[in-house]
Amino acid sequence: MLNTIIIQPPLVQLNTPYPSGAYLSSFFKTVYKDYKIQGTVKWLDLSTELFHEIFCRNGLSLIFEKSKKKALKLADNLESQGDDNSAFQLRRYVSQSKNWCNWIDSIVAIVCGSHNLSGREFTHEFVRSAHAPRGARMENYLSKLTRDVGVDDSQILASLALADLADYITAAYDENFALIRYAERLATSEVSFSETMKGLDSPVLTDFYKPLLLRNISDLQGQNLFCISVPFPGTFTAALQSAGEIKALYGENCTVAFGGGYINTELRNVSEQRLFEFCDFLSYDKGYGSYLKLLEEYSKSETGIKNLLDGSQIYNVKYCLDGKIIQPLERDEEWENAERQFVRNLIPDFSDIDFSRSPRLADDTNPMHRIWNDGAWLKTYMAYGCYWHRCAFCDTTLDYVKNFCSVNQKSYFEGIYNQAQNKGVYGIHFVDEACPPVGLQQFALQNLTASKTMPKLTFWGNVRFEKTFSRDLADLLSYGGLTAISAGIEIATGDGLDSVNKGIDMENIVSACCAFKEAGILVHSYMIYGFWNQTEQELINSMETLRQLFAAGLLDSAFWHKFTLTLHSTVYQEWLDGKHQDLQPVPAPKTQFAENDIHWKGENKSQKYADGLNSALELWMHGEKLKKPVESYFQFRMPKPSIPQDFVDKLIEKYEKKRDSAFCEKPAAEKKYVWIGGKPVLLKSSGGIQLCWSYMGELLYADVQKEKSCEIIKLLEKIEAENFDSENVSFTGKELNSVLGEKLFKSLRGKGLCALI
Repeated sequence: MLNTIIIQPPLVQLNTPYPSGAYLSSFFKTVYKDYKIQGTVKWLDLSTELFHEIFCRNGLSLIFEKSKKKALKLADNLESQGDDNSAFQLRRYVSQSKNWCNWIDSIVAIVCGSHNLSGREFTHEFVRSAHAPRGARMENYLSKLTRDVGVDDSQILASLALADLADYITAAYDENFALIRYAERLATSEVSFSETMKGLDSPVLTDFYKPLLLRNISDLQGQNLFCISVPFPGTFTAALQSAGEIKALYGENCTVAFGGGYINTELRNVSEQRLFEFCDFLSYDKGYGSYLKLLEEYSKSETGIKNLLDGSQIYNVKYCLDGKIIQPLERDEEWENAERQFVRNLIPDFSDIDFSRSPRLADDTNPMHRIWNDGAWLKTYMAYGCYWHRCAFCDTTLDYVKNFCSVNQKSYFEGIYNQAQNKGVYGIHFVDEACPPVGLQQFALQNLTASKTMPKLTFWGNVRFEKTFSRDLADLLSYGGLTAISAGIEIATGDGLDSVNKGIDMENIVSACCAFKEAGILVHSYMIYGFWNQTEQELINSMETLRQLFAAGLLDSAFWHKFTLTLHSTVYQEWLDGKHQDLQPVPAPKTQFAENDIHWKGENKSQKYADGLNSALELWMHGEKLKKPVESYFQFRMPKPSIPQDFVDKLIEKYEKKRDSAFCEKPAAEKKYVWIGGKPVLLKSSGGIQLCWSYMGELLYADVQKEKSCEIIKLLEKIEAENFDSENVSFTGKELNSVLGEKLFKSLRGKGLCALI
């Protein structure tokens, strides 16, 4: 018997589980069935469970009891250094500790959306009572309100209460603590393995996580395979803690594997043998091929999985045997083909997750900023990898970027919808590197077809700002459930986009943003500053373009990332080939454990821009200071932008002309169209017969020929997007033209009659 336990150690995004567990759970259940392997497959999302262990009456009572002396001593030290505010906050936490413990279950119920006596009913008292606990973040939010606080503020206040408590926990109890990505600083590229291991004695891990883990993994019989997902550096210390406890509990009856994003990017070249005292092997990339190989061998011998690590090379598996690290077999056609089949056909399995326990944190009033955390999304992808995979700053040499593979769209939608129904969670967050436009269109059409008899899914995800996202496609996606998109601009100038091989230009970006915003879709943009060859003029031009995008209403939110040179990026590979002579990487120290981020001479020079960039962005995301000159946000002299003040406005005008021109085109004979307008009705008028319908909240009219009026109604009902069939030729422009005529066809375009790509 072989039990497979998939563990997501803390702390990752709290409102929804990281998707690797859902895919591995589905994978192992499929393989167990195919190979007739006896045993159970279980997925443990210990991230959410640890949150509840800490943020409850007993959890906080323990933390305050263990930390109050340290907190008061720290307050005295801070006061002596002139930091009266921090001293005041610490003393207030200690004094209010009983109050926090009394309120914490209600606060958690509010963010989890619980409809019990600890949840909704207590929101009225929580937001107004002078006796409810308060922290610095909460008070800052309340001080900025220009109206009376109300119950609708409760979710934000409860979220800020948790953040305030997290600040106290970090300061007085466990310096490694954070609401997400625990002990992240202990697993960054600069840190040695010895330094990372020091985090194993951290209070949160010993007082809370260890007992939680043991409660969930005890009493397993037979052989046990533990697959521990390590998506970020901030989950690595907890992964080590998990592995150590598992080894101590099960000894030779267990095999421990590490996989996930951190393993794939940071530990591909790892040579630290002590790591393999915790895990038996590292599984790289998707993992399907390596696990399939091992399980096939296990089904023949039923020996322990670790016994199959006999010194031979295994596809995408690194392990240590007798003091020698065995490198992975990087290519194996048989298992690569098997992996692609799983990518195409595997439906993530969320059956082990209780979404009612997931906190929906609301840390900002910006609607796009909130969408990441405020909702229990099913995280999944419609395509593995990136269909562009050429951006110079990206990890284009790694599998998760370069090996693009789409899912089987029909079976995927049916499967993910079944998961949504089973869990009662109808929100989908596509975690694709960039969702393919055709895939999004197909998903929206399938969603609309399903909505005739069942609830419609709502979805969002990352895309590329490319010309394919026309007003037609944006309208259809919005109608089909798309509520938001995020996408990278990185450098908002023409030369800048070319320099990183983005594959799009500012006209494409503005056009896509216009289409999305006109369709009522929220838009987020990723920006990058601090490239090794970026001048101040280029940076200020990029910032100015971003300002204009906000001022024009084309963006809802954005984020500035500082450029990081990575081992697996295109630009680093080009440097190895003799290009970019002005880039000067710094050799890594011999004690370095993880290996991905590469330091380079001059990388810290750009740090001085961070405050100005982020201060401006914070204002723009809340509709403030949109006309303030961008150079004035810096405490030092910066050049003025050299791009025109109407740069984005001119691109908007170009978009509008192209959009209107497209809507005035004759029907293309072979192009397919669908109707996403309201139910059409016929009205009598002084001039004859009018077609009346609604679209995006407006009531619209068009004159029609009386003798064709009924046929027109039937046609529009027939081509409703909810009835779309990709094999049905009756959706083509040829038939539409024969019934509607060119004049009516043009009258309906952009007002409910939508062209497909």
